[in-house]
Amino acid sequence: MRHHVTLRVGPVGFRIGSDWRDPIDAVTALYRDYPRADFADYTVRLEATSPIRRRFRPSIHIAGDYRLPEAAPLPLAQGLLAAELGMNLQMALGHRRHLLLHAAVVARDDRAMLMSGISGAGKSTLSLLLARRGWRFLGDEFALIDPMTGLAVPFPRPISLKNESLAAIPPDSHTGPLLTGTPKGDIRHVAPDARAIAAMDRPARPALLVFPRFGFPSASRVLPPAEAFVRLTQASTNYVAMGEAGFRALTRLRAEVPAVALDYPDGAAGVAAVEALWDAL
Repeated sequence: MRHHVTLRVGPVGFRIGSDWRDPIDAVTALYRDYPRADFADYTVRLEATSPIRRRFRPSIHIAGDYRLPEAAPLPLAQGLLAAELGMNLQMALGHRRHLLLHAAVVARDDRAMLMSGISGAGKSTLSLLLARRGWRFLGDEFALIDPMTGLAVPFPRPISLKNESLAAIPPDSHTGPLLTGTPKGDIRHVAPDARAIAAMDRPARPALLVFPRFGFPSASRVLPPAEAFVRLTQASTNYVAMGEAGFRALTRLRAEVPAVALDYPDGAAGVAAVEALWDAL
């Protein structure tokens, strides 16, 4: 690729290459405080869909070590989003060193709370708001669980906020550009604070699993083990591919960590509810 950057997030190194400079400049700016990778575990390539599309109505095809041939291309103006999706793709399809859960992770005193849910459940917004209240941010897109120790390994990439949740971004945040007209609406990425990046080699012990659901009257219930197990399997992108190691890691998490389903009407109520659950441990 004509333009590229390397970076490390927690235990994973990425090399991102592009046919254009603009996406690499955007990634470099957003990840300005991250260390550069000595070795790239995964490569992301942002390629023109055809030679003519490098200059005329430029269109990005996301490729790399792993790819989805049927994935729709993105316009060049959404190059940062393409890079982020490319990193997600490499992790989801290729990563086997850790059990992956689609979850946000925050920690206090090296004890972690994992928040998992479908898109729109509010886990990204909650993780941002909790980080502003002193919680250590470990990740937004993926929770990485070490299959040997059961620890949550930090993977603190920028937080992706969408549409109405953009209003929760503090004015002093380090952010990427506002990306409009994406398949999920308006998106902006918020870089984690320096403390989260400095501590991204320090894992935390999972202490609470929360399955939030935004936009509903406040309610919570403790999940029975069987339901928690099913929800965790649905949240994992590599549980099956990891085989016995994935099964053992997931069953250990389910057995050792209490799980709660939480409904909440807004961000303030959600923060208050999860902190109350935490204080009650």
